[in-house]
Amino acid sequence: MSPSVPKTPPRQIRIGDEWHEFDAVARSMGTERAELVRDFIAWYSLRPGARLPARPDVEAWQAGGEPTT
Repeated sequence: MSPSVPKTPPRQIRIGDEWHEFDAVARSMGTERAELVRDFIAWYSLRPGARLPARPDVEAWQAGGEPTT
């Protein structure tokens, strides 16, 4: 498998404009949206050892979707 090919197939879900803010918050936490979604699904599906992803402190990001510096 080529390094540019993802290991998991893409899935489609409908999400509103929160998706952009979610990206900014995820980046402020040093992660990606996909990783957080996978972690949540594992936790919600009761996978052994799965943990609910940590939520950021409100100070870690701004409501406008811009991460703080």
